[in-house]
Amino acid sequence: MTMTTMSAGSFAAGGDYVTDVYRYASRRGAIDGIEQAAADLGVEVAGVARAVEHLLEIRLLRVADDVGRRFEPVDPQLAAASLVSSVEREIYLRRELIDQIRERVGVFQPDWTGAVTAAPGAAVDYLVGAMEVRGFLKTAGDACREEVLVLQTGSGGADDLVEPFLALLARGVAVRIICQHRNRGDVATRMRLKRLTDAGAVIYTLSHIPRSALVFDRSLVVMFGMNEEEVSVARVHNQGIAQFFLDMFNHMWETATPLEGVGFGYADVADDLQQAIAALMAKGYTDEVVARKLGMSVRSCRRHIGTLMRDLDATSRFQAGVQAARRFLPSA
Repeated sequence: MTMTTMSAGSFAAGGDYVTDVYRYASRRGAIDGIEQAAADLGVEVAGVARAVEHLLEIRLLRVADDVGRRFEPVDPQLAAASLVSSVEREIYLRRELIDQIRERVGVFQPDWTGAVTAAPGAAVDYLVGAMEVRGFLKTAGDACREEVLVLQTGSGGADDLVEPFLALLARGVAVRIICQHRNRGDVATRMRLKRLTDAGAVIYTLSHIPRSALVFDRSLVVMFGMNEEEVSVARVHNQGIAQFFLDMFNHMWETATPLEGVGFGYADVADDLQQAIAALMAKGYTDEVVARKLGMSVRSCRRHIGTLMRDLDATSRFQAGVQAARRFLPSA
């Protein structure tokens, strides 16, 4: 069996007698015949034969004669080194093949880049479907060298990227993320964000983010679709649009609040969150609409509205909206 077909399960195969047969060979210095070993061990010949075949496969036995009837035990460390060297050789060959594929396909990159630049209609293209999007993001992440900027709404496909972001951070790529305040209130989400901050990501939060998006190396913009039922992205190759996204991200970054730990909850953003709720209430939005715009459950939203009404000493939702407008939005 070659290393391309050997799996971790191969080491557990070989029947019930693998350990007994190897110990037998080690004690005696060799197996002089399968039939003799079976008789000495008091087991069936077929079971010993399967064990010997398996031990030969994983290099713990070697054939010691010209007719293949005598087998000698091998030091397990030497057997492991032999197997590992085969794996390392195959890994090297596969990496070499990957480099060859990239080199051969890469010669067409200038043609693609020139076509995108020359044809305005080709500056944006679309991918639909979880597998296709996941494959593209893996390729874009592998090609990223310096920085990825992230706008994360809490829906639309950008929430499943913790592992890819950790891989980028491990390669020294900077990762800056702006997500919604509501992520501070969810324990599971906070723990995912903590994994990223522990790895070096910098995360800020805002009350509202209009759409999930990524910017790779200040040039490739990826916008996630708004349909939660089907994952889709729009890839934008236009440098002018990329610069707009960079400017917008930096503006949002300046007004966002750092996520400095997983135990602070909403404490650091209470005023900002109340102001966002007040602004939406002042526009006459229902609790459900306010909750949807801020990316939180209706129950949580109503809890914050109740706190706001108590703080304002308001007796009705309408009165709270009016007083909130005066408190937070003096120019309204």
